[in-house]
Amino acid sequence: MDRTVAARLLRLLVVASGATAVFAALVGGLTPVLGPDRAAVLLPFLAAAAATAGLGAVLPRLDHWVRSLTHHRTSTPYSTLAAAADRIRAGSLQAALPGLAQVLADGTGAQRAALWLVVEDRLVSAATHPPEEGAPATAPNLAVLLARPDTDHVVPVLDGVVLRAVLAIGKPGAPITPGDQQLMRDVANGAGSLLREVQQGAELEERVRRAADLAVELQRSRQRLGRARDVERRRLVAELSHATTEPLAALRAELERAAEGLAAPGAPTDPVRQALGRARSGLDALLERFRSIARGVYPAVLRDQGPVAALEELVADLPRSVRLEADLSPRLGWEIESGIYYVTASALQHLALRSDAPELRVQLVHGGGRLSIRIEDPAPGAEPDDLRAALTIDTERLAALGGELELVRGEAGTVLHAWLPDRLEPLVDLSAPRGEGVR
Repeated sequence: MDRTVAARLLRLLVVASGATAVFAALVGGLTPVLGPDRAAVLLPFLAAAAATAGLGAVLPRLDHWVRSLTHHRTSTPYSTLAAAADRIRAGSLQAALPGLAQVLADGTGAQRAALWLVVEDRLVSAATHPPEEGAPATAPNLAVLLARPDTDHVVPVLDGVVLRAVLAIGKPGAPITPGDQQLMRDVANGAGSLLREVQQGAELEERVRRAADLAVELQRSRQRLGRARDVERRRLVAELSHATTEPLAALRAELERAAEGLAAPGAPTDPVRQALGRARSGLDALLERFRSIARGVYPAVLRDQGPVAALEELVADLPRSVRLEADLSPRLGWEIESGIYYVTASALQHLALRSDAPELRVQLVHGGGRLSIRIEDPAPGAEPDDLRAALTIDTERLAALGGELELVRGEAGTVLHAWLPDRLEPLVDLSAPRGEGVR
């Protein structure tokens, strides 16, 4: 039997049964009170009034029950379009969207109706009927949406050629009729302007959220850079202290010997000349050490030509052979290039102390959003813990910039792997599409 005929017969049968029950109850209850003559005149009017009042109260529940049994809509396409127009003119977007989903379900007899908005490059569930709890569902495109088990038919809502939203219904066990399809198209045509405003509001909220994330990430970036500068200051203080303490003490001792020799009357001058000569040699060595530290703090080659050229200059002066494999193009930010350079330079200077050891291999790689350095030391007996202790400050600097350092001992020897992200800007995407919709 056709579902439409079945729905009408079932509804008529229930209404007739209810009216008969009301009439029988009134006849049985009021005839003894009113008498046969008066009851014959008044009971038809009383029964009609009682049946009308009762049907007004139970008819919505009756329609819902009939629809759940037969999957047949009890409203007409015209009444559904009128209800949709009322929802669109409601003024409140929060009330309009769930209302549109409801009239869509009522008009098509669907068990589930949903309204999906286009937010940037994806579809986001904005309203469903019946309402659903939890975070809104998302879908990357129309094909994925139509493949959902709760979706049997979808109709796009277009604003010109731009996709603004999608209407979707689910009717498990029931066919999608041509009337359902036409009704959804009519609702989509009428809802286009409203959904354009809703979509723009949703995109504005998304941009506000992204701006808030940007502010938070910017603050974190500033904190990381501040910690990196503090670590670098501590490294410089430690290096200056280590480089100057003993040479300055030796220089002071030689000057004191020279002063004592000059203070003694008639003392030979040769010891004084020798002490001054040693003091001058120590002073020259100290000045050269200061120049070396200055080059390490702010190497001109690193700034002008990048970390590859700076490392080539560094390994040329090391007492141990180093094979450098690197190709960095294009250039990256100063914090990134200098961070990788300093940790590599510190590691090579420590490992190069064993001048008779086999060749070191260094690989500088840029890819996958990272600038990475890999150092392989095949020399036997090299302990990762010693190198890790020597690189404590450099490890802190990498961590402050969002990177990491790993040291392992394997068959190939000691392997150092360090990396930094190739950009320190906030990680919030600022290039979101502006209302182009999902194609």
